[in-house]
Amino acid sequence: MISAAVIEALKGFVPEENISLQEEMAGHTTFRIGGPADCFLQLENEEQLQKVQKYLNLVEEPYFILGNGSNLLVDDKGYRGIILQIGKKMGRILVDGCTIVAQAGALLSQVARTAYEHSLTGLEFAAGIPGTLGGGVVMNAGAYGGELSQVVNLVRVVGKDGEVMELDNSTMEFGYRYSTIKRYPFTVTEVTLKLAEGNKEEIGAKMEELALKRKEKQPLEYPSAGSTFKRPEGYFAGKLIMDAGMRGFQIGGARVSDKHCGFVINTGKATSGDVKDVIEEVQARVKELFRVDLEPEVIFLG
Repeated sequence: MISAAVIEALKGFVPEENISLQEEMAGHTTFRIGGPADCFLQLENEEQLQKVQKYLNLVEEPYFILGNGSNLLVDDKGYRGIILQIGKKMGRILVDGCTIVAQAGALLSQVARTAYEHSLTGLEFAAGIPGTLGGGVVMNAGAYGGELSQVVNLVRVVGKDGEVMELDNSTMEFGYRYSTIKRYPFTVTEVTLKLAEGNKEEIGAKMEELALKRKEKQPLEYPSAGSTFKRPEGYFAGKLIMDAGMRGFQIGGARVSDKHCGFVINTGKATSGDVKDVIEEVQARVKELFRVDLEPEVIFLG
């Protein structure tokens, strides 16, 4: 439990109305699963993040940086620590020619929409990704042949002691669902994207085409964290799971999607334990049959 002294100290860094106690995390994840976090902070700017992060590291209080919760499974017992949300209060998007500078809390879909409105091409693939730009950069989010690594120019981050740095594309060491931020305690606050001039109608048509593909092939009607597993080298996770006879496999309220076997979905009342059990059973079956290790793309918190 967070001490009263720590709570009072946090009130000196962020407005009191941005602090809530025992916040149910089910309302902050796309899985719609998760118990209460001891303390939940909505950050408004980089300066607040600097002060809060430096303080929490100094007093050794556990914390977790949250975006849109689109890649996260929170335990039903909740999180014994402090959630720092970089969300809509840090969602400013600015356009200058072919450059977009956006805060980390901006949704990828909003950034892609802004690019479309200014006839800028390069972000069409991101229009249907439910996460924030900051979270997307950390994991080099991508879809349908596009990745953020293709358009990221600069990433502004805050270190654990409050220091601010700017990392260029090469320094980010982008790879498949990977960036250097996976290895270092940096928090993304702002991203500069370099796009290209395009035809607005063609950009819109491409976004619509990809939206239709998602609707046809992905279980968007159910809560989930998107693709549950990373793509194993030389294989497709969804096909391995289907070939293992796991389509529709269900424990409690968690189920391997009938529409796309790469998704574990919440059919309505799934617990975090249900989801974990389905994931582990799928991993075991695929390992037994095909000698392939499926690595979860989902982050477990609790």
